[in-house]
Amino acid sequence: MVQERMSFLSSIFGKKRPDADLSVLRTDVHSHLIPGIDDGSVSVENSMELIHGLYDLGYRKLITTPHIMSDFYRNTPEVILRGLDDVRAAISAEGLDIEIEAAAEYYCDHDFELKIGKEELLTFGNRYLLFELSYLNISENFDSVTFKLQLEGYKPVLAHPERYPYWYQSFDKYSEIRDKGVLLQINIASLAGHYGTVARRIAERLVENNMVDLLGSDMHKTSHIEVYRRAIQQQSMRDLIASGQLLNATL
Repeated sequence: MVQERMSFLSSIFGKKRPDADLSVLRTDVHSHLIPGIDDGSVSVENSMELIHGLYDLGYRKLITTPHIMSDFYRNTPEVILRGLDDVRAAISAEGLDIEIEAAAEYYCDHDFELKIGKEELLTFGNRYLLFELSYLNISENFDSVTFKLQLEGYKPVLAHPERYPYWYQSFDKYSEIRDKGVLLQINIASLAGHYGTVARRIAERLVENNMVDLLGSDMHKTSHIEVYRRAIQQQSMRDLIASGQLLNATL
């Protein structure tokens, strides 16, 4: 078994393969590539720069996830899908061999909870739904939101759980969340320490405990590419990819 594992790692990270190659994942599930609608891409040209960066890292499918937040980014499925058409047209014009779809990164607020069961929400894959929490305070409606999502047949995916500081002293909380059927998606950049040493350690512990279901770039700007190149050098990243647990390649 150990020999097979080493052989697998060698096939991914051997000398013949570029260090920053994420092609084994095939699909990225978290990014902000639609121009002008949130804090990500600012133009179609910028979108293409970001997409080329992800392509060079080995991705061949992107599921971009613009923010939907009642207080800041009042995006709708119509706005997002219209922007997706613009990005797809730019990709086609360049002849770049990469797929792109759109879902959303929903903010777990009262407005979002009211939408559940009343509107068709944006999902990816087999009704996976990406959502995020406040970085400052525990969301009081976390349990009710995830329960309602599951009642409606959605599969909730919590974005970057390693970045919520109120759980840093309560690692058991992550197990509790997963036991309730919520999947965990960590950011590649976390494994390079981009969000600080504590977030990095939490991400590493999630990897060590086989608690990571999806890996996302959370791409916002071109400077992130170099961060991903650093992350790919980390043993935690190699362990995560070798675990066989990630769902990215199934999407």
